[in-house]
Amino acid sequence: MYAGVFVLLLGALFVYASSDPQKMKIIMEQRYGSDGTALLERWNQLVVEGTQQSPEEKIKRVNHFFNHNLRYTEDLILWKKSDYWATPLETLGVRAGDCEDYTIAKYLTLLRMGVPVDNLRLIYVRAQVGGIQSKVFQAHMVLGYYPQRDAIPLILDSLINTIEPATKRPDLRPVFSFNSDGLWVGNQHTNADPTARLSRWRDLLARAQEDGF
Repeated sequence: MYAGVFVLLLGALFVYASSDPQKMKIIMEQRYGSDGTALLERWNQLVVEGTQQSPEEKIKRVNHFFNHNLRYTEDLILWKKSDYWATPLETLGVRAGDCEDYTIAKYLTLLRMGVPVDNLRLIYVRAQVGGIQSKVFQAHMVLGYYPQRDAIPLILDSLINTIEPATKRPDLRPVFSFNSDGLWVGNQHTNADPTARLSRWRDLLARAQEDGF
């Protein structure tokens, strides 16, 4: 699902720091009806309330909101495509998504709440499936919150509802991480800037802008 196309730098993501709630409401009503607008209103309320909360409370509430309001569904079933990056509006509208949709929605929500981009990274991992003795791993994506730049991240995951430090998630093996400012392999920040190659991300940005971001 990720492969080479997921080696990326999420540039220009500060466009998500502001949004047009009225435009989003109109679009949500047109596409998904009253059920969609109801969840959109709850999401906007979450953001408004979150601006006054501590970072720890923000990540707790955002993780709970998406994990309890969405159902995990593969792209092929949901969008009839093998790999589709949904905007938060689309994810909220269908109340479903895969691991990357959960992670992107959480990331953008926390940015809207005022969490600095330096404290957040989207982390591509290999997730161990079937217990500690299993040799089966699958591609997976989680969101890491770093209280300080070099701190052990807290992991926001669509697979479990609790937020645990990375040291307590031996089932996750990180491959690389990224945010709108850079790309890391392990703990090493790279100088790579592959944004120009990322057609899916450019498409997502364009669709999100049309959605009112």
